[in-house]
Amino acid sequence: MNVLKQLRDQFESALNSYTDEAPHFAAMIKPAGDPKFGDYQANCAMPLAESIGKNRRELAAELVASVDLDQLCQPLEVAGPGFINLTLRDDWLETAVNNLVNDKRLGVEPVAQPRNFIVDYSTPNVAKPMHVGHLRSTVIGAALYRILGCLGHNVVGDNHIGDWGTQFGMIIYGYKNFLDQSAYEEAPVLELSRLYRLVNQLSDYHAAAAELPQLRETLTEREDALTAAQQDADPKDKKAKKAVKQLNNQVVGLRDKIQAAEKKIATVDGDAKLKALADADPQIATAARNETAKLHAGDAENRALWDQFIPLCLEALQSVYDRLEIHFDKSLGESFYQPMLADVVADLQAKGIARESEAAICAFVEGFEAPFIVRKTDGAFTYATTDLATVKYRIEELKADSIIYVVDARQGDHFKLLFETVRKWGYTDVELQHVSFGTVLGEDKRAIKTRSGDPISLTWLLDEAVDEAYKIISQNDDAKPNGAELDDVERQRIAEIVGLGGVKYADLHHNRESDYEFNLKKMLATTGDTATYMQYAYARVCGILRRAEVDRESLRQSGATIQLSHNAERQLVLALLRFPEALAQAAAEYRPNYLTDYLFKTAGVFSGFYEHCPVAKAETDELRNSRLLLCDLTARVIAQGLELLGIHTSERM
Repeated sequence: MNVLKQLRDQFESALNSYTDEAPHFAAMIKPAGDPKFGDYQANCAMPLAESIGKNRRELAAELVASVDLDQLCQPLEVAGPGFINLTLRDDWLETAVNNLVNDKRLGVEPVAQPRNFIVDYSTPNVAKPMHVGHLRSTVIGAALYRILGCLGHNVVGDNHIGDWGTQFGMIIYGYKNFLDQSAYEEAPVLELSRLYRLVNQLSDYHAAAAELPQLRETLTEREDALTAAQQDADPKDKKAKKAVKQLNNQVVGLRDKIQAAEKKIATVDGDAKLKALADADPQIATAARNETAKLHAGDAENRALWDQFIPLCLEALQSVYDRLEIHFDKSLGESFYQPMLADVVADLQAKGIARESEAAICAFVEGFEAPFIVRKTDGAFTYATTDLATVKYRIEELKADSIIYVVDARQGDHFKLLFETVRKWGYTDVELQHVSFGTVLGEDKRAIKTRSGDPISLTWLLDEAVDEAYKIISQNDDAKPNGAELDDVERQRIAEIVGLGGVKYADLHHNRESDYEFNLKKMLATTGDTATYMQYAYARVCGILRRAEVDRESLRQSGATIQLSHNAERQLVLALLRFPEALAQAAAEYRPNYLTDYLFKTAGVFSGFYEHCPVAKAETDELRNSRLLLCDLTARVIAQGLELLGIHTSERM
């Protein structure tokens, strides 16, 4: 039962008499920020009154008279300039919370109209070990997959694996020219990754060397223009100030590009082996692209190598997914869509959406300078072509109502072009959503990397988290007043739960569009908004029930009921009843941090309840059982919420 939805539905009916935008104004009903203003507050009367030219308090009073909430709320109050305060009836709260005692869904009702969702997440390139850059897409996507499914939608998780792109041309070229056979036999994916990085590095070296003179020349021109503009600019002329700012930004950007190019060149020039390889093969980038083209054209040798590499790479990926307990319903890689690409381009051309431009085939989208290239000058298809084929397949074959892409924010322009092209193509009824996210940063506030500049292995990162968690678990267990309770096997098991949970939760509790710093000590802290704190909160509640020597299932079936005898009990009941609201909000905006916020606040409310309301030593057996049921329900909500985020709990820690 979603209390907030009930309140909004009632107000929406009343608001229909005043506006065509009733849902917009009904959405202004939210949980009250301060209990003295009730449990919920409706702020819709004031902006609506302004828009229709009516007195704010009078409109608020009319809305109060129109809604039928007598069974749910105490008499509604109009406060200040038109706030409407809503306080739920205690008898209704008792009935509602007691309905949860034996409700396995904890009040979460399936949506009335389920939608077919495709959640596109993780999507690594198979020829490289998973690194920290894959973490956010994988963890956020998996959480949304579970939350949408819990709400009753039909959800397909699809890992759109990069198994056919230009990186394979680099790997094949590297395999043919630079292979370390013994390294390949010992750790094939690591060697393939090394070959990819090597060919990419040598290609970048030649590109940087070719581009650097022009960059320097352009910088000199922009610096001269900036100096002249600064000298001539009138401080009061806003246009002149804006022009100076734009020139300054161009200068800064060019300097950054030059610095990056110089670094690439210096790295190779400073290594005799790399320099020799670069000098021996100045056309390596072209050669690697040719290997990609041969693969796509069906070359037998390159296809045989691809067939050899793919199973090894997929096995390596699966080992990480198994550890993280990440599930996909489909893993349709780029290669799956390869046979469809020519027809996609032909259809776009036939409908006038794509046309030839400088020997390439491009779709042009109004408002974008860069075209959406669907076939390159050499005849090769692009990621854009594959993405278009994927959308077509998902709509026509999987019957998608909504496709959400959990992908790095830096791909924003690509998805804007993709979505606009899809709509021009005629697919206008499907929701297309880029669920973007920020970057995982190191202590230097830059994208986290190893000292050599390579992305950090995800397996290494998870191992580090589990090792740190083991230290914390052991220290806390050794410090218990009555001595340690856990043997080493149990400590290791809990450390895996806490370590992996800490990494996932740290990723999820941030606003997904924000960057965040990877800091294990903060992630695994037992205080603050962390998975470890939540897991300890769960274990603490289980400990209360364990010490009371109560069988939880028997307690639920005993006929005992939850009663409200103290305000702290009321606040906890209210928090527990808001679980469906948190899930609905997280799903509506594709933001798992709404669920983490809810869980953290609920754990805090439970602490207040436990501080003010004795449980095992309650005055009567009836009150004792009531509070034990509240403890049991709290534990279930915390565990279920964390489980939807992909985080396990343990009854002992």
